[in-house]
This record gives sequence, C-alpha cells and structure tokens, in this order.
Amino acid sequence: MTEITIISGFLGAGKTTLIKKLLEEAFQGEKIVLIENEFGEIGIDGGFLKDAGIQVNEMNSGCICCSLVGDFGTALREVLDTYAPDRILIEPSGVGKLSDVVKAVENVAGSMDVRIDSAIVVVDGKKCKMYMKNFGEFFNNQVEHAGTIVLSRTQSMTEEKLQETAALLREHNPKATMITTPWDDLDGKQILDAMHHAELDMTDTHEHHAHGHEEHEHDEECGCGHEHEHDHEHHHDHEHDHEHHHDHGEGCTCGCHDHAHHHDHDHHGHEGHHHADEVFVSWGVETPRRYSTEELQQMLEKLGNSSEYGVILRAKGILQNTDGSWMQFDLVPEEYEVRGGSPEYTGRLCVIGSGLKEDGLKALFEV
Repeated sequence: MTEITIISGFLGAGKTTLIKKLLEEAFQGEKIVLIENEFGEIGIDGGFLKDAGIQVNEMNSGCICCSLVGDFGTALREVLDTYAPDRILIEPSGVGKLSDVVKAVENVAGSMDVRIDSAIVVVDGKKCKMYMKNFGEFFNNQVEHAGTIVLSRTQSMTEEKLQETAALLREHNPKATMITTPWDDLDGKQILDAMHHAELDMTDTHEHHAHGHEEHEHDEECGCGHEHEHDHEHHHDHEHDHEHHHDHGEGCTCGCHDHAHHHDHDHHGHEGHHHADEVFVSWGVETPRRYSTEELQQMLEKLGNSSEYGVILRAKGILQNTDGSWMQFDLVPEEYEVRGGSPEYTGRLCVIGSGLKEDGLKALFEV
C-alpha cells in the first residue's frame, strides 16, 4: 500500500523547505515520488528538488480544481504503475484549497492501493493574520482541512505573537495537532510522529467539514465551497487577461470555466465561491539577462515593500549573476532571501499575486 502525504500551505509558507527536511530526516530508505501542482507558468522548485533524486511530476496549470480533478487520477495511476513508491508526497499549489485536494485524492484513490496518511498545512506564523484577513477564503480552507498545522518562522516571533497566531488558527481548526517549535530544534522524525498522532482524528475532522458545503452551485466534483472572507483594502482590478489557457481533459467536470474574468471584487455583503485563478494571477519570464547581487536586492526590496506592482504574495526565481554564478531568490511580503543556486539552462522568475501590474514588473526586471 502506498501512503499519500499532502503538504499544503499558502504561498511562500515554507512547504518545499519542510519537504526537504522530511526527505532528509524522516523518510530515508523510502521510495518517494513528489507530485507538485504549481500555480504559475514556471515551476521553479522542480529543478531544485530533482537534485535530491526525487521524481517531480509538475502539473503547471493555473486552475487548481481542474488540474486535480481532470489530470490528477491519470498522474496518480501513472506514478503508481511506473514507480510503485512507498509514499507519494503531494505539494498542492499555494493558492489551492486543501478540501479540493483531499477530495480529488479520495475520488481517484478508491480503485488504487493507496491511502491518505496525513494532510498537513504549513503556516507562516508572521503572516497568518494578514492572510486570514485578505485571502481568508483560500487560507482558512487550508487550515480547516488539515490534520496537522506546522507553523514556520516561529524562531523570529515573540511568545505573545505566537500565542495570538495559535489562537487565531484554533478558531478555524480546534482539533489539529499544532507544531510551534522552530524546525531547526526538531528532527524530521518528531514532525512525522506528530503528523501520525494527528491523523487518528482526521476522519472526524473530515466528516465535520463535509457538512455545510453542499449549497454551492458548481458541479459536485469541484469541492470549492467556502464563504468569501475578503476584507480587502485592495479592490483588485480583475480586468486583466489571465494567461492560463486551460486545456481541460474530458475528466474535468468542475463546471467552473464559464466564469467571465471580469469580477467586481468589491465584496460588500457579497458571499462568493472563487477559484484561485479568479483571485490570483501569475507572471513569469525566462531571461538570459544577468543581474548583480545589489541590483537584484534593490529590485526585490521594491517588489516586497510597495504596492506599485499589485498585491505581491510570492516571487521566486533563479537568475545569473554578472560574475557568472547563479542566484536563487525567494520573496514573500516584506521579506526576501537571495542564495547561491546551481546553473540553469536560462534564468527564470515567477511572481504571484493579485491585480499584478505586468508592465511595471517587466520594467522592474528589465525583461
């Protein structure tokens, strides 16, 4: 029997870092396959996990619901037939709803020799309150459907702030096991033990959350219902063209693509159910351009601390330095990191957010 572990988390929470830790410290000796469902045009992380000898099956589709309902069964069966792994790690898109992912796995897993071992959500403790307020429909869904909540970046939080964040999360999920200790102080096996402890209660949690979501209008396969909690300070202009042209297979039954992308997101008294590709958009480019470290840092500083380019939630990429080396970068609101990376066939970067100003981004990165 193949175990399936789902590791979800909002954009930039640290899912990939947690996966690497678990691979190195908790899953040694197991035959593992990772299935990623990237939101965005370029899967940046794939290459870097391949270095660890992990088979990455990237499904770069902007529509989370359809890539899972449509292509997911085929991907899962192919992985099982080709690799017969001990464990499949599923890393859903950062803006995917965990309820969709769990439902998609349950829908296709019935006829296969697999079982969901655990569903985890990684939460950036410092950003939790802000994401709940501005993107609650997506963020809260991940928290509510998790058996284990793993808080990231707690080493830079005060005890008071950590308690406040834990209380906010408990309002949405009183039963999940919550890991608040900084990851560097824990061994991957301790995290795995906490996950397994949590899954004893998972069945009840799922039954509890299954009620009250029947009323949404999409086809049943879609599983995307949650009431909208956007208290937007930013009224997103959704008149932009989405660059995701979905090729939906016949298996896609979500009925969600007759939506025109001209939504008025000024939600006063409006309760809606939204797909990620109605609220979030990604912009990505490949570029041979070289950047100095200082130049890249200045660009990221502007990107992470200004609303000039839209609501930026995540940016990541790998670019060549003017000295010939390669730099990998990661950005979440108000924070970024630049580190050395291994050479790629060309430089690439991806920005994810809401109401992105693409012309401004092209000018910023000079591409």
